[in-house]
Amino acid sequence: MSRKVLIVVPVLNEAPHIETVVRNLASDSVHEDRTIVVADGGSTDDTADIVRQLAEEVAGVHLLRNPQRLQSAGVNLAVQVYGAAAQVLVRCDAHCRYPTDYISRLLKTLDERQADSVVVPMDSRGDGCLQKAVAWVSDTKVGSGGSAHRGGKKSGFVDHGHHAAMTIDAFRRAGGYDETFTHNEDAEFDCRLRAIGGRIFLDSDIRLSYRPRSGFLSLARQYFNYGRGRSRTVRRHPGSLRLRQFLVPTHVALMFCAIVLSPFAPVLLTLPMVYLAILGLTAVTIAQKHRSICGLLALPAAVVMHFAWALGFFWGILSIRQTTWQMTPSVS
Repeated sequence: MSRKVLIVVPVLNEAPHIETVVRNLASDSVHEDRTIVVADGGSTDDTADIVRQLAEEVAGVHLLRNPQRLQSAGVNLAVQVYGAAAQVLVRCDAHCRYPTDYISRLLKTLDERQADSVVVPMDSRGDGCLQKAVAWVSDTKVGSGGSAHRGGKKSGFVDHGHHAAMTIDAFRRAGGYDETFTHNEDAEFDCRLRAIGGRIFLDSDIRLSYRPRSGFLSLARQYFNYGRGRSRTVRRHPGSLRLRQFLVPTHVALMFCAIVLSPFAPVLLTLPMVYLAILGLTAVTIAQKHRSICGLLALPAAVVMHFAWALGFFWGILSIRQTTWQMTPSVS
């Protein structure tokens, strides 16, 4: 039986990528009653014009203005405007590369696993030297702490993953995305989905290719925002904090204290030295594995990722007020 599928792609200045993404998604979903909505957050490049042209050529493609600019708001608005009769919501990102049978495989997994949400792992890929190093280290325990959806190889029910497909019913029952979250809105949503009994399945056979940031400044900004978003999620849902997330800010705080106090106790410098030694060994291993000197940049890339994430986490704790989420009678 054909289902009505709503595919939402939140974008902002994605002219180089959007046409390929939309055409790829459209070609896979010809056997489903599907609508593709590109929720544009005010692009200043040719993104909107490209989507308008695509809408004239490809049936079911729509451009939706997203005045709040945030991805969370764009998806919510698309569901509100175009999702009345839809049974499945598929969320896509313009920076990812999708398998040719992406939509159909997600729908199959939803059915076979009787899941409310299907999430997928992301394999980082890079072009330039630094981007390659960031990609390689991102898929290691040093870069992601062993997160199942970052280079993971094992399928199963999980607490969280990269959002791919979910039933519209589950999305609505959980209350949609929280539009006050600029980052980490997917993890926060998954906390609420699990709280109402939702089941999230990670299908490691459906893999996405993702291109990370290519500069240290943009990488630091990205991970700072990740850490700030996570600080809100763990305060709103205290039970969601994982050991790998707790260790990062704790480690950075200890490193800072060790360096500050080292004039009085030089032995404390052992901590940052061991840290750098571990990262150095990781970088050499990556360089050897990929037979590229670019792998050595994994060391400074990891330092930026760790410290930016931790600083964002601490900044979020200090600057953003957040109350604990309570299930309301209307959410059941």
